Amino acid sequence: MDFDLTEDRQMLSDSLTRYLKDKYPFEARTKVAYAAPYHAPDRWAELSELGALFALAPEDAGGFGGSGFDISVVFEALGRALCPEPVLAAVLASRLLTAAGADQESLLSGATKYAVGLGELEAPYELDLIATEATARGEGHVLNGRKSAVYGGQVAEVFLIAAKFEGKLAMFEVAASAASVTGYAMMDGGGAAEVLLDDAPATLLIADAGAALQDAVNAGIVALCSEAVGAMDVLHAMTVEYLGTRKQFGRPIGSFQALQHRAVDMLTEIEQARSITIKAASELGGGQASRYASMAKNLIGRAGRLVAEEAIQMHGGIAMTWEYPGSHYAKRLVMIDHQLGDTDFHLSRVMAA
Repeated sequence: MDFDLTEDRQMLSDSLTRYLKDKYPFEARTKVAYAAPYHAPDRWAELSELGALFALAPEDAGGFGGSGFDISVVFEALGRALCPEPVLAAVLASRLLTAAGADQESLLSGATKYAVGLGELEAPYELDLIATEATARGEGHVLNGRKSAVYGGQVAEVFLIAAKFEGKLAMFEVAASAASVTGYAMMDGGGAAEVLLDDAPATLLIADAGAALQDAVNAGIVALCSEAVGAMDVLHAMTVEYLGTRKQFGRPIGSFQALQHRAVDMLTEIEQARSITIKAASELGGGQASRYASMAKNLIGRAGRLVAEEAIQMHGGIAMTWEYPGSHYAKRLVMIDHQLGDTDFHLSRVMAA
């Protein structure tokens, strides 16, 4: 396997990295991520202009990418900057709209914000336990149920909702104005929403959507794993820099062999995480996509927590302060483990397979 980025992907990565470094410095990111609407609308439009959203969809759907590696390039750059924009919602929505053969120009251009309602209170990760019901009414359908932790739902104008219909898992489109939406900030910044559907008018997009929904989840997992790799890279570099400047007993603490070994252990975990993410990205859309997505999510969850904990311990008290960027990277890494299935959930999936 060639691990080098293609010229187009390298250009996209470089452009996104420069843009985010300029427009999303740590102070600006923290100000935006925790105040409604929990993202910056101007930055959202600019990300689309840079091609970040178009890279999420294949050419026949109006994009110029759509592969696991395209998604990975975008999200690794977002992870390095801790960008709170609702791009994860766009990935999930784009995969579903592509499967439905629906037009997604407004999504890719950033003109319309989509969010995907999957998890529920009694089924946070399990698609087969979804309880939201769809009922045919007249020439259309109505939905009843509740979706929890809908990423990007606080600003979405259109929801794609997974619901049971005629004994199958189907996918519907619902206008945000037809649902009761309660938005909030997540603990690590960025937004999500609780979506209550009470006879909400809906348009059926895919009648038998089980495979399409699992593919969307797999793409979301590749995105989250790539984001985690980007965040871990930055947190490790931050820790190594601190070890070289913080002095104890008259010399840098990085000169102590025990701390050197721990820093190397962090790097080893990051490289393992990068490798499994590359594998999951290469398998996206294939017959083994779900298996490798679960393997990646499990390893990323464990590696992310270890890197976060080690960074905090080697920094000391400063790593727990709001003003120090390291605490926010650590918080994001822990949060990623709980999105689209945590470590234990994906371990059970791999064992069952």
